[in-house]
Amino acid sequence: MINITSNELIGLVSSFIWPLTRILGLIAIAPPFGNTTVPVEVKLILGVMLALIVAPSMPPLAAGDPLSLTGMMILGQQLVIGVAMGFVIRVVFGGLEMAGEVIGLTMGLGFASFFDPQTQGRTNAISQFLVLVATLLFVTMNVHLSMLSALVESFTSIPISTSLTMGFSFQRLAIWGEQIFIYGMQLSLPIVAALLITNIALGILTRAAPQLNLFGIGFPITIGVGFLMVGLVLPYLMLPIETMFRQGIEAMQSLSLQPPHAVIPPR
Repeated sequence: MINITSNELIGLVSSFIWPLTRILGLIAIAPPFGNTTVPVEVKLILGVMLALIVAPSMPPLAAGDPLSLTGMMILGQQLVIGVAMGFVIRVVFGGLEMAGEVIGLTMGLGFASFFDPQTQGRTNAISQFLVLVATLLFVTMNVHLSMLSALVESFTSIPISTSLTMGFSFQRLAIWGEQIFIYGMQLSLPIVAALLITNIALGILTRAAPQLNLFGIGFPITIGVGFLMVGLVLPYLMLPIETMFRQGIEAMQSLSLQPPHAVIPPR
C-alpha cells in the first residue's frame, strides 16, 4: 500500500502547477501557439504535456502550499516570466507587421485593411502576407522547437524559487521592444526606397506634362511597382528573417542574466 503524506502531495502539486503556469504563459503569447485560431484545448494539452516532461527533471522545490499567499505570488511570478519570454518572440513578428504596414502605406494600400483577430486591430494585406511567410519559415526552420527548448532551459537559468525574486532583467525586456522599429525599417527600406524613386519620377512627369492625371496613373503605378518589388525582394528575406528568429531566441535566453547561446538547429 502506498502512503502519501499531505506534505508530499503538496510538493507534487507544486512541482507541476508552477512549471505549467510558466509554460502556459509563453504558449498564450508566443506565435504560432498564441494565435487565437489555435483552440484553447490544444494549448492546454500542449502545456500539460510539456509540464509532465519538465517536472520530473526539476530540482526539488522548497515546501510551499500553492494556495498560500507565498504560493500564489510564486504562481504570478511564473506567469510573468512565461509571458515575458513569449513577448520576446512576439516582438519579432511585430517587426514584420510594422514592415508590412510601412510598405502598404507607401504603396497606397492604406484603405485596403481588414480586421486581424490576432492583434484585435486593423492590418493591411502586405502585413498579413509577411506574417504568414514568417510563420511558415518559423515552422520549417524548427524555430518553434528552439523556442520550447529555450523555455525548458529557463527552468535551470531562472529556477523556481520561494524567495520571490524574478530572476530575469526587466531592463533587457524593455530594451528588446525597440527591435520592432529596427526590424520594421530594415525589412521595408528597399521597397520604400523603390517607391520613393517612383514617386519622384511621377512628380517630374507631372511637371513635364501637367495635362496628365496624376491620381489616375499614380496609384496603379505605385501599387504595381510595390507588388513587383515585394516579389523581387521576397526570396532574399529568408536570411534576415532567420537572423531575427535567432536573435529572438538569444534574447529569450539573455533574460536570465546568463550568457545567451543560439539554439536554432541547422536545417
